[in-house]
Amino acid sequence: MLKGKTALVTGSTSGIGLGVAKALARQGADVVLNGFGDVEGPKAEIAALGVQVAYHGADMSKPAEIEGMMKFAAGQFGRGRVDILVNNAGIQHVARIEDFPTERWDAIIAINLTSAFHATRLALPAMRAANWGRIINVASTHGLVASAEKSAYVASKHGVIGLTKVTALENATTGVTCNAICPGWVLTPLVQKQVDAKAAALKISNEEAKKLLLGEKEPSMQFTTPEELGELAVFFCSPAGNNVRGVAWNMDGGWVAQ
Repeated sequence: MLKGKTALVTGSTSGIGLGVAKALARQGADVVLNGFGDVEGPKAEIAALGVQVAYHGADMSKPAEIEGMMKFAAGQFGRGRVDILVNNAGIQHVARIEDFPTERWDAIIAINLTSAFHATRLALPAMRAANWGRIINVASTHGLVASAEKSAYVASKHGVIGLTKVTALENATTGVTCNAICPGWVLTPLVQKQVDAKAAALKISNEEAKKLLLGEKEPSMQFTTPEELGELAVFFCSPAGNNVRGVAWNMDGGWVAQ
């Protein structure tokens, strides 16, 4: 379905981003990865799906590096543009507002929200010229509801949903769509740290800590998977998603339904 398309997924060397990248690759999209840590492993996983793959290590807190990444991605695979942009890069820090380090606030807003703005503004002209494009922003249930001690994360993800709606409206009469995915708990390295902290603080096993974490928010008592999120991204890219515009689609086991 996506053969001949170039997909750029930020924060895609692990977790949700890698799950989305693999789902798009399975549909034939060539993929540009971005992120830290192991690079060769994820590249090999994508290449094994029979598509082309490249990597750019832009620091998503730095606009100049984002610009370099967008030029790099557009220049790959001989197409001159990014057809599918998935803004997924994100970080987290937990503290009460009065104790929240200002440098952590700035970093979270920069990576979770501002990077999506920069990547979007740079991708849009070529998408509009081609009259086809998909911008998928990975927000969170925390873009729809709040939790204590997550001021920067909640603010950034609410901002991502606002940016999603404006992008969708500004391109509503074109073949370019923009939508947000709002996962609940996904057992990524980011969430595993919260599980580990809970287990240590309460002196319980990791499995018990997972159940406690799920029980606080997610009625299904199961983690959403990167694979499930990837299939939702594929739907947004499919013909069935042509008139899905500006939605914040939660996959959260009932979290927001409460």
